[in-house]
Amino acid sequence: MSRSTAPKPRPRAPLSARSVPKGQLHPRNPHQGRYDFAALTACLPELAALVRTNPRGEPTIDFADPNAVKTLNRALLALYYGVGEWDIPPGYLCPPIPGRADYIHTLADLLLDSAGKPQRGPTVRVLDIGVGANAIYPLLGRVSYGWSFVGADIDRAALSNAARIFAANPVLADGLATRWQREPKQIFRDVIEPGEYFAFTLCNPPFHRNAAEANAGTARKVRNLGQATTGAAPLNFAGQSNELWCAGGELAFIGRMIEESRQFARQVGWFTTLVAKSEHLPALQRALQGAAEVRVLPMSQGQKVSRLLAWRWPQDKM
Repeated sequence: MSRSTAPKPRPRAPLSARSVPKGQLHPRNPHQGRYDFAALTACLPELAALVRTNPRGEPTIDFADPNAVKTLNRALLALYYGVGEWDIPPGYLCPPIPGRADYIHTLADLLLDSAGKPQRGPTVRVLDIGVGANAIYPLLGRVSYGWSFVGADIDRAALSNAARIFAANPVLADGLATRWQREPKQIFRDVIEPGEYFAFTLCNPPFHRNAAEANAGTARKVRNLGQATTGAAPLNFAGQSNELWCAGGELAFIGRMIEESRQFARQVGWFTTLVAKSEHLPALQRALQGAAEVRVLPMSQGQKVSRLLAWRWPQDKM
């Protein structure tokens, strides 16, 4: 773990359940507009050496540099969330925080109280399928709403690192329990225990169908960042194989998730997942025939557009 003294989290945007205009983050997401590099470098001085000026004269970092991306994340987590002890092992996925925060705030809109505000506190239990070494969703949900999380993963080293992050930061205390999924082809089985209940499940599923497709996607990303590629393309956000691809890709993974979720209808309020490719939605919606409710909630960050797919089953028929 890197060592830094975390300030109190920055105040978050006012509560709102308004629809999100295209290209804009959720109204409660604190990462609106350009990064405040003056505040970020004041919070984490080592970031200053990695800040450069873009052609418009604005401060930025080299987003093709894994160290710069990770250092920016550490500064964001310290400044906005009061998390001063965060690190990931080499080669593990380094998440873009503004987009991850959007998932959490969009998720919260599924569970509003009588006053139209998101429910808060540790009695709201959330299951993160594929929590990863970065533990970013439990971290954001714990600080933003006080929820308690169970993080499941097939990678025991990732689970150990996630647990270390939570143990090292008082603001995250008692917010995460980790569970090892022994069978890679299972999703909820042997993770959800008899008699327990989750308000939500969440997942950022593997996007690609195989390693070659994942490498090609990384090369495109690097080219889009203005970097030449020779040989293996560097991974600015990194990622282990199980974080980036699986047989059949996103569509197959979510299809298995939908089928398996039927068995746990009485133990989960909302099953949710990110869907990166809009062309997958028709097949997924067909797989959800018979669900009590299905929602597709759009999310966007600049030019990047994704969506949250949420469903629940009629419990009286399960």
